[in-house]
Amino acid sequence: MQPIDHHDQRTDFRVEIDILLNKYVEGRPHLARASNISRRGLLLHRLFEPRNKQDAVGLQFQLPGTHKVITCAGRVVYTHPWLEAQGVEFTHIEPEHQRLIDDYLIGQLRWP
Repeated sequence: MQPIDHHDQRTDFRVEIDILLNKYVEGRPHLARASNISRRGLLLHRLFEPRNKQDAVGLQFQLPGTHKVITCAGRVVYTHPWLEAQGVEFTHIEPEHQRLIDDYLIGQLRWP
């Protein structure tokens, strides 16, 4: 895990989101909150999860306004230095679930 880089070089469009989700660490579920999402990952806030050094995580969540559960694997790519937050990059996601995320992101764009 790397500290957040204030010279952010991410290029993916991100939107704010406020959802609760299951974050699996070493096979155990923990409740987390996501505050933004992109095609490639989420910003997650730990709620009741003990501190650990495990980078590999499993995720289960539903996007607002949808009924399908997205299940994917990810890895922690940075830890925010003062918030209880981690950037998680998707490492394995089914094409159908990626389409759900893509459609959600496109739907959040504010067209003139």
